[in-house]
Amino acid sequence: MRARGWSACDVIFVMADAYCDHPSFGVALLGRFLESLGYRVGIIAQPDWKKDADFLKLGRPELFFGVTAGNLDSMLAIYTSGMSLRKEDKYSPGGARGLRPRLPTIVYTQKLRQLFAGTPVVIGGLEASLRRLSYYDFWTDAVRRSILFDAKADMLVYGMGERPVTEIASRLKAKEKIDRMDDIRGTVIVRKTCDGFDRPVVLPSFEEVRSDKKKFVEAFNLYSKESNPFTARVVAQETDTRFCIQLPPALPLTQDEMDSLYSLPFSRRCHPDYMRYGGVPALKTVEASIVSHRGCLAACSFCSLSLHQGKVIQGRSAASLVQEASKIAGDRKSKGVITDVGGSTANMYAASCSRGYRCSRTDCLWPEVCPNLELDFKKQAQMLESVRRASGVRQVHIQSGMRYELLLLPQAREYFRLLCRYFISGQLKIAPEHVADAICDLMHKPRKNILQQFSREYAALNKELGKKQYLAQYFITAHPGCGPKEAEELAAFTRTMGYTPRQIQDFIPLPMTRSSCMYYTGLDPETGRPLYVARSRHERLQQRRMVQGAKLLD
Repeated sequence: MRARGWSACDVIFVMADAYCDHPSFGVALLGRFLESLGYRVGIIAQPDWKKDADFLKLGRPELFFGVTAGNLDSMLAIYTSGMSLRKEDKYSPGGARGLRPRLPTIVYTQKLRQLFAGTPVVIGGLEASLRRLSYYDFWTDAVRRSILFDAKADMLVYGMGERPVTEIASRLKAKEKIDRMDDIRGTVIVRKTCDGFDRPVVLPSFEEVRSDKKKFVEAFNLYSKESNPFTARVVAQETDTRFCIQLPPALPLTQDEMDSLYSLPFSRRCHPDYMRYGGVPALKTVEASIVSHRGCLAACSFCSLSLHQGKVIQGRSAASLVQEASKIAGDRKSKGVITDVGGSTANMYAASCSRGYRCSRTDCLWPEVCPNLELDFKKQAQMLESVRRASGVRQVHIQSGMRYELLLLPQAREYFRLLCRYFISGQLKIAPEHVADAICDLMHKPRKNILQQFSREYAALNKELGKKQYLAQYFITAHPGCGPKEAEELAAFTRTMGYTPRQIQDFIPLPMTRSSCMYYTGLDPETGRPLYVARSRHERLQQRRMVQGAKLLD
């Protein structure tokens, strides 16, 4: 601050991750974006929450504090699915454990409230987004109220935050009070009543969903329909004597806005103080990667990505991607290799909807690909070829996962061939997650016959190209509905693969997901039918051992 001649920051972000100035990290994106608009931005990374000193370092901001748990839900960062402490925190210097508290969104906000009374605090990021309404918490096995109440923050930003955060900053700068901001898209607020909001969707109250599982399912089905930024309405849920009000999602960014955002001057490095610990492990996997788009057309039941990024695909221009690729290739550390060009799913770049996404469908791919979906594989192929031929680039790999049913479409044939010829570094990542048809349906994933068809075509195409390339297949055990019979079916399938897969994980119910609703209630929210749920650690471990083998698991 002294070097820049600042007497104070306008906005200070407090985060539970180590700071990495890279566009794959949310605080770096928002910080650079606000900086480009002329705001003075400060960042406090991984403060010692047991003391005051770290929180006091940058003083009081002129506008607001922004608090986030970081790129990952803190409970996932700290604990395994079996409730054991993880051996490493990939978002901390040197992978060190113990540098973040449980639910830092709450802990940091309460600390800031004590030290800086009267200064607005806005919470956001994945952890806050997935707890914006009442939710089931796997780690305490309880239904909890919106994190806004427990954190005592002024406002919550959900989803991707560029639009709401800049609007909050602009209006605070204009001296508007934060408790009067009732119309900012992509935010959640607490008010005494929901009167005055236009035809809000009123959910069963917190008390109702906590005491009645059918009410929990009802609430899930209601708020799930209000995730489309073009059709969503205000959602309200009574909690104690007040209402939690969710405004409609922020509108997606345009291509020009995406290009401008990702062209900001990121150093693509972690803070130099971390280098004595060997850097930050999470950065190493994405350091030479490129984000080509946001959003996910699918709505997999267990996944939080579509909940956070939305289903509208927001892509960058090929020219913007080529410019970034050349910049990365010019860094000697990259050796001219781009490790990934993708997003939540690599082969959704340039996808659009003939109806402008103005429909009630939450999943564009399940149970079949929507006829209104427009997939431009020619444009995808041209983009990848442009990046591959960018100045200084030697190789381009695709490490992001693929939706393999899209690669089976007739119009994807040439794109699929190009992918196998140039862009796979030995393994193509796909996520079947299961092979029992009933479980695939509950997960909103393609059935086993589609996976088998894809595996055959992939093998044939690689043989034709003279390539020795394989599939890295990801599976989930103990998903709701999966009993011993379905686990054995998955185990039998993996035995036909000729090797024991390592990409297997126990199901973890992430807040506000469809699968979390299934796990807590024991009901399929789409049909209301009862489901078998493996709840005990023993049952969950048994399914994992059936699939992966006790020796490898141990």
